[in-house]
Amino acid sequence: MPDLTSLCVRLALLLSPVWTQPITEDIDVLAFLPRNNSFLFSHARVAPAIRYAQRRLQAAGGRFSGFHFNLHFEDSDCVNHALFALVDRSCGQKPDLILGPVCEYEAAAVVRLASRWSIPVISAGALATGFRDKRGEYSQLTRIAPSYVKMAETFTAMFEHFSWRSALLVFEDDKQERNCYFTLEGVYHLMTDYHIKTYSFSEDDPLVMDDILQSIHDTEVVIMCMAADPIRELMLAAHRRQLTDGSYMFFNVELFNASTYGNGSWRRGDKYDSDARQAFASLNTVTLLKTLKPEFENFSIEMSKSSEQSGVHDCQDCGNVNMFMEGFHDAMLLYAIALHEAMKNGYGKKNGTEITSRMWNRTFEGIAGQVSMDDNGDRNGDFSLMAMTDVEAGTYEVVANYFGANGTFQLLPGFNVDHFTLRGRQRPHPEPVDKSCGLGVSALTGVIVGAVLGTVMLIAFYFFRKNYRITIERRSHSEDCDSGKHRQLREDSIRSNFSAA
Repeated sequence: MPDLTSLCVRLALLLSPVWTQPITEDIDVLAFLPRNNSFLFSHARVAPAIRYAQRRLQAAGGRFSGFHFNLHFEDSDCVNHALFALVDRSCGQKPDLILGPVCEYEAAAVVRLASRWSIPVISAGALATGFRDKRGEYSQLTRIAPSYVKMAETFTAMFEHFSWRSALLVFEDDKQERNCYFTLEGVYHLMTDYHIKTYSFSEDDPLVMDDILQSIHDTEVVIMCMAADPIRELMLAAHRRQLTDGSYMFFNVELFNASTYGNGSWRRGDKYDSDARQAFASLNTVTLLKTLKPEFENFSIEMSKSSEQSGVHDCQDCGNVNMFMEGFHDAMLLYAIALHEAMKNGYGKKNGTEITSRMWNRTFEGIAGQVSMDDNGDRNGDFSLMAMTDVEAGTYEVVANYFGANGTFQLLPGFNVDHFTLRGRQRPHPEPVDKSCGLGVSALTGVIVGAVLGTVMLIAFYFFRKNYRITIERRSHSEDCDSGKHRQLREDSIRSNFSAA
């Protein structure tokens, strides 16, 4: 027994440092970002956000200070470059974590291979509907930015609230990255209970205004995804046909935190500016909700400085934080949380399936606010609805926010219900007041309907019985008369026959 006690003490002494010392680990991170600065998720824009997260995580005294992230950046071309780079690098040692790619077709190939090798993949892209199925080839994919289906939930909520039943989806299809195709694909697949029509155009098949205006006549809501100039052209044409008088709703989708469709987006300095401003009074924008907090402000300042130092000046909003910069920053944090939790429970960094599962169905504080991941590894999206609130000035403001985690709308002071009510239609009814004495609205409705039906049946039975009785009496009387006539005829016949005899 003393030997057993001694052994237990020795084991306790050997194991105790494991729980008191911080968890340390070297982590190889492979990030796929294009070198081409025409992408909002280019290396020059997003790499500083990833390094910013790396510095925060490795800060002395922090919970994750023992994690040493070795960052490796590879160029991606939205075709096959990322896949080839992953294969080449994995001939030596496979990475512990993959960030990106963003483009759908490139991401699909990388995620399939990574899922085969059980390597966690976190992307602020790969937003298409097809990536929702995580049961097989996309099992290791975690989407840190809200997918297009999550965005479509905003429209579903509005359609339900305002009793809209039909929509026309208009999108520009470039046949390469197909961002707008995938964007409105989410709406199309989610809103199967509504009458949905589509209209697409491309460089080879340009926009035919008469065709699209005719299609608008057959619907209630127009949802667009295209560049700013085609949107202005369409809105001007709709305005000339008096389609912007409130009989139809117009929306465009802009998810990348850009100001392309914000204040002054209708202005071109030409003779049509006045008409465009009036037309855009009917155009509403769905975009990602922006968060303002001190930590995010510091992050924005750092990202702006990095953009200036890298010489990124060839785009609009180059100095602003977009969803890719925010998303890849939060990807690092989410992975650190999951890895730390997994290692505390005895798992290693090479157990990608275990680490991936711990990134799903959790909530944590990201750089811009709370990040909520659903149980399928997709981020719940928070979106804002913008509308022109000052037609004279042509300025927009956020009038409502949609929170995807609980599916609720927050109406802001600038929200005008009449603006979102189609002309000739009733305003949406307020929520009914429960006067059922505890039965609930559905139960009370059932009781009332049952009582009414019962009364109708009793009345119908009364008149049916009365009518039936009258009919029987008439039939009996008629039969009596007929019987009498028949007897009389038979008697007359007998008499005549006997007389003849």
